[in-house]
Amino acid sequence: MAAGGMGTHQEIPWCFSQVKGTIEDEVADADIISTVEFSDDGEFLATGDKGGRVVVFQRDGTRGPGKPSVSSPPVFRCDYNVYSTFQSHEQEFDYLKSLEIEEKINQICWVKQSGMSLFLLTTNDKVIKLWKITERCRRFQNLNTVTDEGHLRDSNSITSLRVPRKVDDDLSIEAMPRRVFSNAHTYHINSISVNSDDCTYLSADDLRVNIWHLETTEQSFNIVDIKPANMEELTEVITASQFHPVNCNEFIYSSSKGTVRLCDMREKALCDDHAKLFEEQEDPSSRSFFSEIIASISDVKFSRNGRYILSRDYFTVKLWDVNMESRPVEVYPVHDYLRSRLCSLYENDSIFDKFECGFNGDDSKIITGTYNNFFRIFDRQSGDNYTYEASRDMNTLGQILRNKKIVSGQKKRRDEVSVENLDYGRKILHPVWHPRDNILAIAATNNLYLFHEAQP
Repeated sequence: MAAGGMGTHQEIPWCFSQVKGTIEDEVADADIISTVEFSDDGEFLATGDKGGRVVVFQRDGTRGPGKPSVSSPPVFRCDYNVYSTFQSHEQEFDYLKSLEIEEKINQICWVKQSGMSLFLLTTNDKVIKLWKITERCRRFQNLNTVTDEGHLRDSNSITSLRVPRKVDDDLSIEAMPRRVFSNAHTYHINSISVNSDDCTYLSADDLRVNIWHLETTEQSFNIVDIKPANMEELTEVITASQFHPVNCNEFIYSSSKGTVRLCDMREKALCDDHAKLFEEQEDPSSRSFFSEIIASISDVKFSRNGRYILSRDYFTVKLWDVNMESRPVEVYPVHDYLRSRLCSLYENDSIFDKFECGFNGDDSKIITGTYNNFFRIFDRQSGDNYTYEASRDMNTLGQILRNKKIVSGQKKRRDEVSVENLDYGRKILHPVWHPRDNILAIAATNNLYLFHEAQP
């Protein structure tokens, strides 16, 4: 069931703003974007890729030819420019287990800003790092042991004591790893989430959830452990996890069985027994070979106010009220036209794709991705839904996106797309909505598309 109508709501006129990355047919695997995340205020946007690199973009602060001033009228800004690029993780090898650890960035999580510096957590399959990004616009001159060009002085040439002094210099951005959190996960890390107390964060792998203090790298505490004594009895794995945005004692995690569990750390230190279980009972008559695969939840998110939980399985986005466990209050089909093609989706491994989902700033709209570089937007109040394409053909600033319609037969109109012509190799796995404004960041293979609401 989709949301019922609550008044008339018009479609947001989305227009093309930017595309980052090269438009090429052949894309190196290391260049594929694997995660996208806005900062809490939306002024920064970070992406991670399979090559272990992190790129941080800053929202453009210019207004026309000059910089903004107090007297300037407010102008909607939607351009993001590269602020910092750094190598977060390198490929490693676990000699004890004879396993190669990929450098791919699985997730990025922003940490509350301290002073003028930015902080963010990045993780690959095994290691989590806390990065500090700082602006430097001054440097030291007249040093005793180093020349102004940065070379070491010959100790024999030092005959008198110099007084170092600071001088103005070109602005430079430095990214430094402040802490490295490792050796706590046996299985692949799929989620990290900073707590609302801004002091702790959780990390989840296939079978365990750990909690860390941001200041302590030597120790973490296991708060969920679903590993059975006999691994042959393993029936489900953890797929995603997140802290509650307000209550620092609550968190959720989803599983491959299609369930979402809410845990309360006030009840006990080890949260193997959940406080609430959100699960929709399956109709036994509709079970098939693919039932468990398509029921697996690939992403789970709290709404920004903490009242709702959003989960994404292969075919649907479901909205749960934290006060009602028996069934979701809203269900939105994403690509039901593919239900008759499960065999081919299984054969080409598309059925295992992990699509993410999210809310807009006031939790009234939902965004998620699908194939053919399409992304879906659902309006919770009107029940309307829209399909847009992050197209390579977009090259005109301000070009308005047209709502697409997927049809089973041959297309008859310009905005129709036949199911037969969908490209499963082009897919939107990581769409995110700006926390305050109507700005979308859509990762499509090696490209990052930015769209914004057309301004009057």
